[in-house]
Amino acid sequence: MKKELYQFEYYRVSERTELAAKDFALLDAASRAAQQAYAPYSNFKVGAAAMLVNGEVILGSNQENASYPVGICAERVLLGNAAVQFPGVAIESLAITYLRADRKSSEPLSPCGMCRQALTEYESRVHQPIRLLLAGEVGDVLILNQAQALLPFVFQSQHLF
Repeated sequence: MKKELYQFEYYRVSERTELAAKDFALLDAASRAAQQAYAPYSNFKVGAAAMLVNGEVILGSNQENASYPVGICAERVLLGNAAVQFPGVAIESLAITYLRADRKSSEPLSPCGMCRQALTEYESRVHQPIRLLLAGEVGDVLILNQAQALLPFVFQSQHLF
């Protein structure tokens, strides 16, 4: 048996004033998207904003349903919007943040497993990594150079054939 190690690099930004202007604006857009979330059951509002390589910004927010499995995460709403509105156009950067009803969110939010799979499929589909900015309302921002770093043993289309 051979032991192997998986590691990836990411950046932690403690002061949002250190962010590039376009990253700051993208996080702000994600926050505005979170305000539009439909989350009457959890009061956990997630927003996502993506800057496409053509300069367009696409938004997504979580949409809950009384039948819990039917709800859709902000990231997948965004990916669907991007695919329909701008087919084949790559995402340069994607910011994800969230709002809590009981207090300001302060920990960076990472996508769930299903969204990680969807993000890596999108990367594969357009042949370009998606740079992620993960944040709460306040506090540190994590920056990853590609979504696939969060899902090292991703299930991909070549596994099907």
